[in-house]
Amino acid sequence: MDNVLNMVWLAVLQGVTEFLPVSSSGHLVLLQKLLGVEAPGETVEVVLHVGTMLSILAYYRKTIVRLVAGVFKGDAAAWRMVLCIGLSAVPAVFFYFLCKDRIDAFYENAKAVGGFLLFTGFVLMALRWIPGGKGNVTPARAVLIGIAQSIAILPGVSRSGMTIASARMSGVSPDEAAEFSFLMCLPLLAGAAVLSLLGHTSGAEGASVTEVFPAWVLATGCLLSAAVGYAALALLVRLLRGGRFWMFGLYCAAVGLVILLRM
Repeated sequence: MDNVLNMVWLAVLQGVTEFLPVSSSGHLVLLQKLLGVEAPGETVEVVLHVGTMLSILAYYRKTIVRLVAGVFKGDAAAWRMVLCIGLSAVPAVFFYFLCKDRIDAFYENAKAVGGFLLFTGFVLMALRWIPGGKGNVTPARAVLIGIAQSIAILPGVSRSGMTIASARMSGVSPDEAAEFSFLMCLPLLAGAAVLSLLGHTSGAEGASVTEVFPAWVLATGCLLSAAVGYAALALLVRLLRGGRFWMFGLYCAAVGLVILLRM
């Protein structure tokens, strides 16, 4: 039963924080410190990420179908979007392999997480005073957004927050900023899932993951993560359209300050 409850906690946490700009990695570190929730094994992380991938595929299904169809038809706009998605992934891949060992140390440091959450909060609150445009994603903007995404490898820095904020600040419309933010992460999530499954098949303390979490628990976690993620994604888009996206910065800054002062 404890494993089931842990999976529910982790699935809800993944579904909410993967899309809302509050940093999923930062909150996982905090749950470990405050509630003693164990970090999931690599395979469990893959299962939860598959759940959030499903929510993106479901929410943007029409866009994805149109994009794939456009690619096969040789549509210039579709190929340009594929190029932008590819360009956006380069900085994150480069930054990860260059700094992975140094980044891992931050996951053991609650103060660092607090500082990065505070940074996320300031970036998001800046959107309150920086008017965004109504433009589209271009290759140059895709690289800029990709650089912002690479920073989000740090625990406490929100991937969705950094990518959407950078897109809006560079003149991209709210709807396209959100859409590109989540489409651009699909190749990275898929790549991370494949690498994890190829290189890691164990759960806590080297035990087989199916001994720690039975298959039905893993499936439940995946579906729960997908359902919660879909709802969180719909909420984020609605708030972004209404110009209230910056308010998540207040939460991030408050949590960051509490961590820095109390932990």
